[in-house]
Amino acid sequence: MRDLDRDRGADRRQQLGMPHVERLDIERSGRNGPSGPSSAAARTTLSRTLPPVAKVAQPGPALEWDTPLYQQARTQLEHALELSEVPELVSTRLRHPERALILMLPVELDDGSYRSFPAYRVQHSSLLGPTKGGIRYDEAVDLGECAALAMWMTWKCALLRLPYGGAKGGVRCNPRELSTPEIARITRRLTAELAPFIGPELDIPAPDMATNEQTMAWMMDTYSMQMGHAVPEIVTGKPVSIGGSLFRHEATGAGVVMVVERACARVGWDLAEQACAVQGFGNVGGIAATELHAKGARVVAVSDVSGGVYSPLGLDIPALHAYVSANGSLEGYMTDVERITNEELLELECDILVLAAREDQVTAANAGKLRCRLVAEGANGPTSVAADAILAERGIPVLPDILTNAGGVTVSYFEWVQDLGRLFWDRDEIRRRLADKMSDAFDRVWSVSQERGITLRDAALVAAIREVAAALVSRGIYP
Repeated sequence: MRDLDRDRGADRRQQLGMPHVERLDIERSGRNGPSGPSSAAARTTLSRTLPPVAKVAQPGPALEWDTPLYQQARTQLEHALELSEVPELVSTRLRHPERALILMLPVELDDGSYRSFPAYRVQHSSLLGPTKGGIRYDEAVDLGECAALAMWMTWKCALLRLPYGGAKGGVRCNPRELSTPEIARITRRLTAELAPFIGPELDIPAPDMATNEQTMAWMMDTYSMQMGHAVPEIVTGKPVSIGGSLFRHEATGAGVVMVVERACARVGWDLAEQACAVQGFGNVGGIAATELHAKGARVVAVSDVSGGVYSPLGLDIPALHAYVSANGSLEGYMTDVERITNEELLELECDILVLAAREDQVTAANAGKLRCRLVAEGANGPTSVAADAILAERGIPVLPDILTNAGGVTVSYFEWVQDLGRLFWDRDEIRRRLADKMSDAFDRVWSVSQERGITLRDAALVAAIREVAAALVSRGIYP
């Protein structure tokens, strides 16, 4: 295990061009022990580096979306607002979503019974253009999760200089317990209920957790039937046969590796010489693992909901994909690998750790146990605020989600543009345009980080907030 003492952390921060962070008042035994830091220590960490959640100003009683995940997004925003030096008008306007919808979807099940499913859609900001964001089907979907993800999407679109604001929605259900016809009926009912609030110039949904091209095809068809003509630009991430874009499926995972490669070049690492662990082997993690493998990196571990596999010599990524295609998951794969848990994967010794599963994976409890040199966030919100502070103190840079996983929304933007113009590009053109966008955004974030002496996450938020602030100051607030 690498020596994680203070001097090594300081040396690594200097090598990577990271800003100095005041040493945190956490006992080393607490940070590296079996249970990680105590909650009191975690709170101390937070108070010394970022404004604590409890101090986020709220007018009157707590609002309906005030969940821990939304408070995490708000805490990041409040800290970035202090660094951004924007007018009060901007901070007041950006703290809360513009619109939040709560729906109940009555749906007939295959056995003839009926069930109502809660559904949500949150639109955070339309200052830069129509809102944009995914639709997820998951048992944990709630208003706070959608509000947090919508806020992050606003920063993501602004950082990539896309003419969008952020949105997010979902249906609270267990898609693994539903048949394909039941999911289709849920999707069509959701689209019909959302129809007054979405549109190519209002709000453009996309796939997310447990939704895919087929889900978007059902949404596009339902909306088009109500409009009386085909409207392919109402959603992105749909099949190519009805106006979808080439390279959309691969875009998020490929974008993650584009940012990782750019970061490696900045600090003098050869990506082909790095050992990488990827948490998540779905649409994002699976593609990221493939891209890393293709570039010569040694992918030593991957995982999905069934657990993970590890080989210090490197995994056969094409063989893993073939196994998952045939069996549905990594469960049971034993060829020249060691079986590990998702939690164990996070603590493996490696150079680059890609977080491509879901939110809240690296927390105050395990951030002190990570043995990587760089974290890349392929998922949304996988690192808690307290964990961010611990990683910064240890000299482990984090490539933040609003930059690193922005490839998906960028190619979604390309799809929307192609649909509006009814003129489509080839795969090489789209990949080139995506690489240009991701490189430009990374370079601007790196510059802000170096100039201001702040972390890459803070720099990304500052750069994004300034983009939105410029639009708000120009437009003002309609009386």
